[in-house]
Amino acid sequence: MPALRIGIDGRAFGSPAAGVRRYVTELVPALLRGSERLELVALGGDPATVPAGLAHVPEPWHPPTNLGWVSVGLPRAAARGRVDVIHAPAYTAPLRSRLPVVLTIHDVSYALHPEWYPYRRDRARRLFYRRSARMAAHVLTVSEFSRGEIAAAYDIPRGRITVTPHGVPRMFAAGEAGAARPLPPGVTSPFVLHVGDLHERRNLTFLLEALVAARWRLDGTGLTLVLAGVDRGVGAALGMRAAAAGMPEAVVRLGPIADDELRPLYGAAAALVYPSRYEGFGLPLLEAMASGTPVIASRAASIPEVVGEAGVLLDPDDAEAWTRALVRVVSDPDECARLRQRGLARAAGFTWAEAARITAGVYRQVARPAMTEERS
Repeated sequence: MPALRIGIDGRAFGSPAAGVRRYVTELVPALLRGSERLELVALGGDPATVPAGLAHVPEPWHPPTNLGWVSVGLPRAAARGRVDVIHAPAYTAPLRSRLPVVLTIHDVSYALHPEWYPYRRDRARRLFYRRSARMAAHVLTVSEFSRGEIAAAYDIPRGRITVTPHGVPRMFAAGEAGAARPLPPGVTSPFVLHVGDLHERRNLTFLLEALVAARWRLDGTGLTLVLAGVDRGVGAALGMRAAAAGMPEAVVRLGPIADDELRPLYGAAAALVYPSRYEGFGLPLLEAMASGTPVIASRAASIPEVVGEAGVLLDPDDAEAWTRALVRVVSDPDECARLRQRGLARAAGFTWAEAARITAGVYRQVARPAMTEERS
């Protein structure tokens, strides 16, 4: 088969969204290592963030907004790069393009729960996302849960949506180098860890209440909740609630941290705690399982699909169940060992090689009609 030339929106490599950055920086090398004949080109973005092995097309002139880039700059860069397919890895894509567009949508929480996203121009943003989804030749997403949500939210046939689950980044594999790095200042054992933006949908106020109750039952262990991620407006309230309970030290907010700092946190945590009400995938769940860290998470959205029977899945509103689970993960080493082994086995089934294989197949699927039309 002839080589396909795929243009990937280069801005995704420097995206402020950690999940988007992880997706493209792991997927692209896996595509380059795969058996499919692909030539990958980064369209725009900062050349310093583009992985080795990719050609780079500088950004042509475009209106100085995200809409201006996606609508004007990205198609122009694709034309200059002479690509066969455009891959837009993060929700937005050209609304008009002579080339087939593959769009990755990680979840549609912004469409189904706009109350969680108080952006000044949120309505326009949601419309842009919807139009991008409906205009794309094919949509990629990261779980069967999200596939159903996207189909329902945008009235897209499920056959035009393909699931490519995340894989485990090598740096989070159990036993990898870096585990001996010191913990960040202020973090002491025992602690449970939450990784991800501090966001309303993550249900962290509920989690803190369960942790306070668990501390009373554990009597003197000093269990803390360590939060690693960007504060989206709930961090201060968590601190005040902990102080009001007489336990100001119970919450440790680290803010966003680098991967080399995150790896030892997984290694030392009693558990990853993930009481989220809505996730398209939940990459920290996979990172934790691959690191040998027990997982306690909500039985909601895509989370059971990722965790399976490898973790403790609970109702996101059952405070007593969460309290008991926190107590057990700190006090029962046998249970922790069982969860560790189950998590390692579960994580082994998620690979970027498989995600790349499926993605490459979609590229060929959407390119074939366009190439046939050009030859005719």
